[in-house]
Amino acid sequence: MAEEAKKKDSPSKFRTSIGGQALIEGVLMRGPGKQAIVVRSPEGLVEKVEELTLVRDKYPVLGLPIICGAVTFVDSMVKGVKALMFSADYFPDEDVAEPGKFDQWLEKKLGNEKMQKFITALAVFLSLGLTILLFFLLPTFLASFIDPYIKSAAVHNLVESVIKLVIFFAYMILCSKQKDIYRVFQYHGAEHKTIFCYEAGLPLTVENCRKQPRHHPRCGTSFLFVVVVVSILVSSLVFSFVNWRNMWVRMGLHLLLLIPIVGVTYEFNRYVGGHDNKVARFLSRPGLWLQNFTTNEPDDSMLEVAIRALELVIPEEKGKDAW
Repeated sequence: MAEEAKKKDSPSKFRTSIGGQALIEGVLMRGPGKQAIVVRSPEGLVEKVEELTLVRDKYPVLGLPIICGAVTFVDSMVKGVKALMFSADYFPDEDVAEPGKFDQWLEKKLGNEKMQKFITALAVFLSLGLTILLFFLLPTFLASFIDPYIKSAAVHNLVESVIKLVIFFAYMILCSKQKDIYRVFQYHGAEHKTIFCYEAGLPLTVENCRKQPRHHPRCGTSFLFVVVVVSILVSSLVFSFVNWRNMWVRMGLHLLLLIPIVGVTYEFNRYVGGHDNKVARFLSRPGLWLQNFTTNEPDDSMLEVAIRALELVIPEEKGKDAW
């Protein structure tokens, strides 16, 4: 009986650790040893392959549970922003004016390479800042208006949680309605279909990839949703013992709890991604549903881009990329 239960709980098929990200007319794929960017520019496919270096390899302490999740999240965001900037260079906005005096001064002082690093750091900072502001600080601020009418910490936590979820879903839905984002979400769907095809052991052809689902359990959309849910659970526990009426105290604690929240979410996603049992499938359903807003059906040209990006990062040693 124990052996049968173990078989049911074990993965039924190969799961790869290779992950990806949709870009502007392109796809980023990240494997165990390298990452590849493939962009369909007006002149044809553009490929960029880089050896993958992880911060936690240089500093082993950053590979510890919980800490590892937060470090991986920031590292992925940095690499993702760089890839987005790379793809955007092939589609310049004709309406953008010539660089202003400040831009010229900045490039003169820092040099082109340092300026690119500065812009990347600024973009990451703004992305993180917007995420924290929208999903962590804004709900606390809005919930503070009902403090005079609430005497229970549990009710306050419930109201703040509902506000947080409403903001999250509204953000996802609004993004999905943007015309400029539609094609990016098509490439997102192409990335998922291609990885599914590879995990199924099928030849990486457009025909085989087209048949695959566009919703994948190990998606960044699912990760963000779980971060929000875990933050609600952790906050509800913490604010049962802390002065929950002070808005600034709540905001400060939200910021302090971010690292453990992201770390716990990372470990959660690793579990769900590595198992194919009833529990894992149940836990992955909300994230899969959300991908209705963040993925669209790709066309064949998009699948070709995703296939090429994946081919460039598949390790020569079979199984080295196993989840």
